[in-house]
This record gives sequence, structure tokens and C-alpha cells, in this order.
Amino acid sequence: MPVGFIGLGVMGQPMALNLARAGTDLVVWNRTPERCAPLRAAGAEVAARPADVFARSGVVFLMLADEGAIDAVLGRGTPQFAALVAGRTVVHMGTTSPEYSGSLEDDIRAAGGRYAEAPVSGSRVPAEQGELVAMLAGDDEAVAAVRPLLAPMCRQTFDCGPVPNALLMKLSVNLFLITQVTGLTEAFHFADRHGLDQRLLRDVLDAGPMASSVSRMKSPKLLSRDFAVQAAATDVLKNNRLIAEAARKAGLASPLLDICHTLFGETVAQGHGHEDMVAVLRALEARTDGEPAHACALHQ
Repeated sequence: MPVGFIGLGVMGQPMALNLARAGTDLVVWNRTPERCAPLRAAGAEVAARPADVFARSGVVFLMLADEGAIDAVLGRGTPQFAALVAGRTVVHMGTTSPEYSGSLEDDIRAAGGRYAEAPVSGSRVPAEQGELVAMLAGDDEAVAAVRPLLAPMCRQTFDCGPVPNALLMKLSVNLFLITQVTGLTEAFHFADRHGLDQRLLRDVLDAGPMASSVSRMKSPKLLSRDFAVQAAATDVLKNNRLIAEAARKAGLASPLLDICHTLFGETVAQGHGHEDMVAVLRALEARTDGEPAHACALHQ
């Protein structure tokens, strides 16, 4: 049967395009129909509604923004839900709470379907290049069905065991990413306000042990104040919140994460949520310049 893909946003569209270009028989749907045009041009079938994707597909990838969007697409809590998922393998590729994923697996299995988590590490550029890293969790049958389909989208896939271990692994990775990019941004802000040549800072970082693919991707954006989205500040704030909630539930200290949570809250509250995560620079600059943090930031 064809493979289904629902959710063609910043990440989902290039991921689905890589599947189509690899020759996968693909059926897609997106809430905003214009996002489907490149997939149609690449040979994918564009469905009129999510139910048509499930009717045509044996495995359906979901790359959706949040839990509400997933529940709406699946018709969860309605008679439509069982009709959609029975006999299908549903693959959750987005980032939600681990508890939500576990409950979704229970519901899908009870309705006669299979379920796997396959969140990915990487932003828009790796998605375009098919260089994402996947974390895969689920029962053996679901994992076996999904693993080969990830190859056009991901350069490597790691088995993480049962649900929700893939999402917990993704949150662990994102904790490092968020603190790493915030630290890099603060370093550029520090150099800038001391009158240093930020290009020289970039070169020193690139030549030393601190260099990484992340620093090499984000440093040029900081140099040119390029806030075009690779990973939006709003999405980073959402991920930060999910990680913080998981930490609290486990009784874990997360001091670095907590300050990042506050800074990204301020970034979004200042109106920069649609910009790349390096826009956290704006929150740092506002603090340096003595501008009061927006009250909304305190409640993110």
C-alpha cells in the first residue's frame, strides 16, 4: 500500500519530498493546501482530507504541531478514530509530552492499529538534505514496518525501545540543543558589546574544540542577524516547556533549562516567536539595554 504523510510544515514538507523523490508511493494531506503543491509536482497523490490518506495507506506519518492537531486529524474520541487507525501503523514524528504519546499508543492499539514514535533531531536544512537523525520506539512489528521508510529522510536511526522512550530521548537531545544555542548566542552578544570582531569569534570557534555542526550553522546567522527560520523560537519554547514538565515530574533539577525557558519566553513575548531560535539574542539585548521583560514572558 502507499505510505501516508500528514503535516507539511517547515519540517514535514522537505521530509515528505525526500520520500517522494526516493520513489515512495506517497499520499499526503495538509491543512493549508498550498503546501501540497511541491509534493504533487514530485509525484505524490494529494488527498482531500485526512481520512483519504488513511484509506489509501498502510503506514501514516504524522508531522503535526501539537497534541491538539494530532487528535483533530485522527478524530480521537469520535467513532471515526477506530475506522481510521484499524489495520494501520501510525507514526508520530512530532514532539509532544511522553505521557500523551503513551496514551495515544494505548488508544491506537485498542482500536486495532499499530503505533510507533519516530521524532527526529535536526532543523529545516538537515530535513531538506535528508540528514535528520531519527529516534524510533514501539513494538517490534511497528518498528520493523517503519524503519526502512525513514531512510530517505534520515541518515541514521536509533532504536530506543518501547514508547515513550523515543520522545524522552528527543527531549534529552533538545535540552542540549537549547542550552547550546543559547550559550552560543550569549557568547556573540558578549563579544559584540565588548567591541570584538564577531567574525574573528566565529573563526576561533570553528578552529577549536567547541566547533560543531550547530555552531557552524548558527554562527553565520548571528553574524548577519539573520533570523529566518530554521527552528522557530515559538517551537523552541514549546519544547523547553515539555522538557521542563518532564523534569519536574521526575523530580529533576534543570537550572540551565529554566533560564533558557525564561529567555525564550521573553523572546516570544517581544514578538519574535516566528523567527529562528537565535532570536533569543533579542531577549539578551533587551536585558543588557535595561528594557523590562514583557509580563507575558513570566507565564510561558
